Amino acid sequence: MRIDLHTHSLISDGTDTPAELVRKAQGVGLDVVALTDHDTFDGLGEAVAEGERLGIGVLRGMELSCSRRGSSVHVLAYGADPASPGLGAEMAKVRDGRLGRLTGVLEKLAALGVPVSEAEVMAQVGNSPSVGRPHIADALIKAGHVHDRQEAFDRFLADGGPAHVPRYTIDVERGIDLVHQAGGLAVIAHPWGRGREHLLPEGVLTALTRDHQLDGIEVDHQDHDPDIRTRLRALADSLGLLATGSSDYHGTGKLDHELGCNTTDPEVFAEIQRRLS
Repeated sequence: MRIDLHTHSLISDGTDTPAELVRKAQGVGLDVVALTDHDTFDGLGEAVAEGERLGIGVLRGMELSCSRRGSSVHVLAYGADPASPGLGAEMAKVRDGRLGRLTGVLEKLAALGVPVSEAEVMAQVGNSPSVGRPHIADALIKAGHVHDRQEAFDRFLADGGPAHVPRYTIDVERGIDLVHQAGGLAVIAHPWGRGREHLLPEGVLTALTRDHQLDGIEVDHQDHDPDIRTRLRALADSLGLLATGSSDYHGTGKLDHELGCNTTDPEVFAEIQRRLS
């Protein structure tokens, strides 16, 4: 089996519809795909229906925006109940926070000489309930200020960048607890990607496992080099954590993250299914 447990559709910041994503997953030989849009479950019904039509397994997921010490940490929630009131309320606050900071980001971009309007950003959002920095990046691309999302983040939008504006997020500890309260499994996405080992060092991951029953960490990811993958896998083994692998696919919105470029071991997926059942 080939299993990819981290993908995005245009319901958040990808470029495919949920159904298109599932069809593409079939096209590259995947047997199972998880749709994990940011802070929303809205695309799951469409993805699951297309998976049933094509015979492709679709794991219901979501990527929850959390933070630690002011820096973003993403928690992949698998099998969480979309009707959970606690998780739903916090997700709504996160989405409101994304929209609430838009004016501040646009003001900073204008001062930096790369103006885009709110209307230009919202044209990139489409029907997504979650307005994110990738949509601002897409507006910058459309306006000719940058070539791609990576340049937009590197020059302007990244945490601590010249156009960054803080927003409401959930402490990672509370995020894990909310996922569990909703009946889901909590896996930290790309924990040591982009030089973030200092943010979630071994001691912190150990404490999250001990005190909040963290379920797993994403080991095989494009942001992790071979040495980091080896070390994270050893840490997962020592803590009894699930070690997942996935593409973090965003369609054309993210380079070098093609569907199935990293996959999850079938035995790990079987354990995910066992725990959720």
